[in-house]
Amino acid sequence: MEKTNIPELFGSLVFDDREMRARLSEEIYTSLRRTIDENVRLDEKVAEAVADEMKEWAIENGATHFTHWFQPLTGMTAEKHDSFISPSKDGSVILEFSGKELIKGESDASSFPSGGLRATFEARGYTAWDPTSYAFIKDHTLCIPTAFCSYSGDALDKKTPLLRSMQAINREAMRVLKLFGNEDVTHVNTSVGPEQEYFLIDQKLFNQRTDLVYTGRTLFGCRPPKGQEMDDHYYGVIKPRVSAFMEDLNREAGDPRQDRA
Repeated sequence: MEKTNIPELFGSLVFDDREMRARLSEEIYTSLRRTIDENVRLDEKVAEAVADEMKEWAIENGATHFTHWFQPLTGMTAEKHDSFISPSKDGSVILEFSGKELIKGESDASSFPSGGLRATFEARGYTAWDPTSYAFIKDHTLCIPTAFCSYSGDALDKKTPLLRSMQAINREAMRVLKLFGNEDVTHVNTSVGPEQEYFLIDQKLFNQRTDLVYTGRTLFGCRPPKGQEMDDHYYGVIKPRVSAFMEDLNREAGDPRQDRA
């Protein structure tokens, strides 16, 4: 049986705090942490240094392209891929990734509702790097988490309202803490995460349910033969098939380079 080194496997394709601390100078790292922790404006020099080290790390791990990764109002994620390669005058290529490309991108937003306030061909959407979320590599592409906004600053995604609500909570919480004499507090962190609960359905049975196929949820069906009045299905023995699935899921979640079954 192949042995798996979990500490080395987990987050191996994420440009996390460990990578930033190891690759960035102390001055650059400290400034970036202030931007992340205290919402201090990002310095252009810091962005250039981070972009250079992020590019080197991504190429070392097999990445050939980069993308601003965001969540538009479509219920899905979106990406606009660009290559690290730029042609040179002598016919060869050089690998480039600037701080400007890291910080900001532009994507089409013409299909989003505008209320008739702008012409379709003038509609633009802008992606802005969110340094509070770590960049990661997927399918040989460096994915940079970003917010997606209009030219006027209106949110066109699901992440911008979340970031703004976190800022609002931090601002008001700081007021309350200072009111009670806590002058040493510099910021308040907000934690959001998914609940670890899911249902496993055989692929064959799943394909027979059009409601599950089209919507991803149950829309019709009879009541289950066993409700919540019994407790024999709680803390039961995990079936071998389920255990094998969870092991594969843990391995793939830790390292996207693993082959998918």
